[in-house]
Amino acid sequence: MLRRRAFTRVELLVVVMIVLFFVLAASAIILPFLARSKARSARISCVNNLKEIGTAYRVWAGDNGDRTPPEQTVANGGWWDILTNADQGALCWTNYAIMQNELGQSPRLVVCPDDERQAAFSFTNGFDNTHVSYFVGVSANDTYPQSIAGGDRNLGPGPKPDPDYGYSPISGKGNDVAIPITGPVSWSLKMPSFGNPAGAGNILLGDGSAQQVSTAAFNKQWLRNATPTTNWPAGHAPTSPSIRLVFP
Repeated sequence: MLRRRAFTRVELLVVVMIVLFFVLAASAIILPFLARSKARSARISCVNNLKEIGTAYRVWAGDNGDRTPPEQTVANGGWWDILTNADQGALCWTNYAIMQNELGQSPRLVVCPDDERQAAFSFTNGFDNTHVSYFVGVSANDTYPQSIAGGDRNLGPGPKPDPDYGYSPISGKGNDVAIPITGPVSWSLKMPSFGNPAGAGNILLGDGSAQQVSTAAFNKQWLRNATPTTNWPAGHAPTSPSIRLVFP
């Protein structure tokens, strides 16, 4: 008659160690893959959000004299009158609240999945800059397809990426910025940079398309070819060709 022999403590310990080794090895392979997949998914979602915003611009303009909200007067539903004053960053959120119908009443579309900010429950109750991830290009429209209509708020001054959110303050008070088309600016290390030491981000163009761009590409290909803003607030026109971006 055969007798079954139980594992000795040493044998059991060896088995456990082998199992743990394979678990750790699998984790070392799978976890980075999952992290990359999550990051890629967030990048795609962010670009899609900007495309939805671009569509909203075009639909809104089609119903409002072919002008986007920053170009249309308050009397006609826009916020151009407000932007004739300088330092209107605190009201960046207004741009998106105006287009709430065109955005399908979905505040999630104006928040990047990688942002620390959270979407508001609606565009009417408590909606402000702290629920917005994207800056507004004041003078962009489809007449100038390569004009910069919007983009991720993690854009900052200078050639060195900011560790935080660049022009967009944590306080949510916003920022109204004149950026020379000669630059330099750089994406900060927040949001879609994903550890890229040079920074990266997404932009929305006047024709409604969205692009993922590095800091170098943004400066060389998009900023230098941007159509300069002309309708500056009185006394605030910069000395060199620039674009006006309003940050949340």
